[in-house]
Parts: sequence; C-alpha cells; structure tokens
Amino acid sequence: MISNVNGLTIDGSGGLIDGYGSAWWACKSCPRPSVLIINSCNSVSVTNLNMINSPKSHIHVNGCEGATFSHINISAPGDSPNTDGFDISTSKNIMIEDSTIATGDDCIAISGGSSYINVTGIACGPGHGISIGSLGKKFDTVQEVYVRNCSFIRTTNGARIKTFPNQAVEVSDVTYRGIHGTSLDGRAITLDCGESGCYGIVLDQINIVSCLTGKSASCFCNNAHGTATATNPNCTCLLP
Repeated sequence: MISNVNGLTIDGSGGLIDGYGSAWWACKSCPRPSVLIINSCNSVSVTNLNMINSPKSHIHVNGCEGATFSHINISAPGDSPNTDGFDISTSKNIMIEDSTIATGDDCIAISGGSSYINVTGIACGPGHGISIGSLGKKFDTVQEVYVRNCSFIRTTNGARIKTFPNQAVEVSDVTYRGIHGTSLDGRAITLDCGESGCYGIVLDQINIVSCLTGKSASCFCNNAHGTATATNPNCTCLLP
C-alpha cells in the first residue's frame, strides 16, 4: 500500500509485477490482497505498468484526488475470481487512459463517493466490462463519469450500473460514448439503478454485438433516466 503521498510518480517501463494469484483464487473465503493500493494520495501519475495475476483487484484507488493512469497492461485468466483491473472508491478527478485490461471481473469498477472519473482508450476483455457499482451497501453517490472510445472484447456485461435493491444511492451524469465490441452472452448494457434511479445517463455511438450465433445483444434498464443515440443494442428502456 502507498498511502498519504502527494505528487507520486510511478513509471514501470521494462518491468512486470506478478501477483501469483493462482495460489489464492481457490480459497474464496480467504482475505486476498490487491497488488497495488494507492490510498489518500493526490496528484498521482502511473505509467507503463504491466501487471498479471493479482489475488484480488490489481489496482485499488481509494480516497485520492487527481490521479492519471496511462499505458497500463493488466492480465489475469477469465475465470479468476474478483480480479478487477481497477477498483476506484471515494476518489475524484481520476483518469485511466490508453490501457489494456483482461481479467476475471470488472476491467474498471467505480464505487461510491467517486466523481469526475474519465476513462478513455481502454481495450477491455475478457472480463465483466466497465462498471459503476456495486452500490448500496451504504448510502452511495457517484457523479460525473465519462467512458469514451473504449472496446469490449467478449465481456459478460459491457457497460453497467449495478445497485443493491431497496438501498439509497445517487448516480448522475454518466456518459458512455464511442464504445464498440462484443458481448460474451449478449448482455451488452445493464443500467440497474434501483428505487432512487440514475439521472443524466448518456449513451452515444455504441455498437456492441453478441458473440452468440443467432442471438442479439440486449440492453436492460431499471429506473435509469437519460438518452441513447446511435446505440446498438437499442436502449428504448431509458426513461426521460
């Protein structure tokens, strides 16, 4: 863990971090570590980092403001449990760009207390896609999330907002734009917002198709409010 450091710069050129996660994955009840935890740090720059096989999430960003991650390559088997590429929680002004993430869970998971998260130029898959949530174990807010110019490669969920039922959450101003690729089981877009709803959702220039022969990709909404333009699959379930 790196904690309470401002102006941190990490350049991993020429190196590889191996988390040797296979020794941990079989024990689902064991508390497993992340490879890199950046906690309560501001003005962070991480570039040219190669990581494989974390026991849990590969990079966990918590309580940070102003961090840029670029040219990060993350890889773990598609069946490795809970091996998110990035977990972001309680953080603001985070940029993840020009990176490749292939894991057994979310490529990027954005959790409560986070805002102004920018994700661009990510090749994601296999994995669960780029997700907001899960939210609602406590009162959670996520605002101003922008996912642009990313590709999904045989992901199981694609673009996703996920909340626990009957919990208080506030999700607003989330944009997925310029997204293309393939969905492993056809679930390309899932916007499951619970009773409080999500507002200001923008889907634009999206084309995600199913890998399954003869099956179309799908969009599922639950109490999601926003707009969809030039989007395949068609998200007519979005509320105004």
